[in-house]
Amino acid sequence: MTSSPSLYEKEHDIGIEHRRDVEADPEHTIDEEFGGHEARKKLEKKLLRKLDARMSILIVIYILNYIDRNNASAARLRGFEADLNLKGQEFNTLLSILYVGYILMQIPSNMFLNYIGKPSIYLPCCMIVWGMISTLTGITNNFVGALLTRFFLGFVEAAFFPGALFLLSKWYKRSELGMRTAILSCGSLISNAFGSLIASGILNGMEGKLGHAAWRWLFYIEGALTMFVAILAIFILPDFPSTSHTWLSPEEVRLAEKRLEEDVGVGDESETESGGQLHGLVLAFTDWKVWWLALALTSLVVSLSFNAFFPTLSATMGYNPTITLLLCAPPWVFATIVAFSMCRHSDKTRERFWHIAIPLAFGIVGFIIAISTMNLAARYVSLFLMAQSYAGFIIFLTWVSNSIPRPPSKRAVALAFINAFSQLGNIAGSYVWPKKWGLSYAHSYAICISTNGLCIIMCYIFKKHLERKNREFEKKEQEEGRPAGFRYIT
Repeated sequence: MTSSPSLYEKEHDIGIEHRRDVEADPEHTIDEEFGGHEARKKLEKKLLRKLDARMSILIVIYILNYIDRNNASAARLRGFEADLNLKGQEFNTLLSILYVGYILMQIPSNMFLNYIGKPSIYLPCCMIVWGMISTLTGITNNFVGALLTRFFLGFVEAAFFPGALFLLSKWYKRSELGMRTAILSCGSLISNAFGSLIASGILNGMEGKLGHAAWRWLFYIEGALTMFVAILAIFILPDFPSTSHTWLSPEEVRLAEKRLEEDVGVGDESETESGGQLHGLVLAFTDWKVWWLALALTSLVVSLSFNAFFPTLSATMGYNPTITLLLCAPPWVFATIVAFSMCRHSDKTRERFWHIAIPLAFGIVGFIIAISTMNLAARYVSLFLMAQSYAGFIIFLTWVSNSIPRPPSKRAVALAFINAFSQLGNIAGSYVWPKKWGLSYAHSYAICISTNGLCIIMCYIFKKHLERKNREFEKKEQEEGRPAGFRYIT
């Protein structure tokens, strides 16, 4: 008995049929509706310029998203724990509780975003709410109050990152997605650098102003800044191609849709969506690739848990709180440069695995250095090597979008689920760095080495699977005399 074709084989066959039709027509006929090939190229450049300009607001939003999420670590250096009478593991619990709400809301949020098709309204509204909650953290007086604000902060912040990834995947081709994802994700790296500088200025200059502790001003000022930018974002963020008409001409809208159709050989909406919103949920949860990528990313996130404790790790070098925060900035500036360069090269070569594995391997070197010595220079170098491993994390997210291209409802759920599931790594990572393991934190670094290595192994297995699928596609094309069709990026 012959088995029915899988979803991927169907997607592959649709792509082949589309490409065969395209090959049958001269190039000028394909682009005739845009005025010919040269006219289309000019129009496409104009479209990308417009799109990139509007999408740039996502970087600012992501910087503020990360600052609002991680400002508790900076506040810890200036009396946050003492003023709230935190004991034992209560500070770690405040960090981990954020990810509970973060996990719960990502999938429903992306499904809702795909349904309404209005990210320009939905994402800024969520941003206003989380800015307000972050501000309210500054008025808390005990563990319970801080716990509640942190929980609901994660609940609302969950909308942004998977929503932003989904928004990018609705506009850019796979060969363009890596660079845009990198630029967006570099926002989190920049936030670690500038967040430390901003926190240093506020914590050093606002102590006692209007009778409030400096750490409270940290939450007030950064929360207010978030709400201000959210209002601007309402007028800047684009919607989806099918719903963005106020800032694009009809010709540009059609080109935006056609670009994605040509990229994988099938349209993003009408040719792939057939079972309603819940159909995407079922497709995502029954695809083993989604679960595999979720587990690999969770392991990676545990190894990156040093991020939430970066000021604490910097403090092991023995400097005062102001110098400690200033020392946090250079490693993240370096990480931003590495991530941008690696992602650009990854897009150019259409290769993902080695661009993930190499930064992670250097991260392992950083962990080993930190375990091996308390020398100040060596430990500071180790912080640079740890921080640059975020390049692998960013390229991993791009690989997810590349590996689950259609239909969009499935991609929306897959992106949200993989990112949400990986936050279990942040919950676990919150307890990887207890004070009793300092100053060397050797046990913490050993855990990071193990989880980092596991992620590299899982990515290698995934790469081999995709290569095998590509060989199967090629063999089938040769047997049936078809032109080259869809290929996974490995």
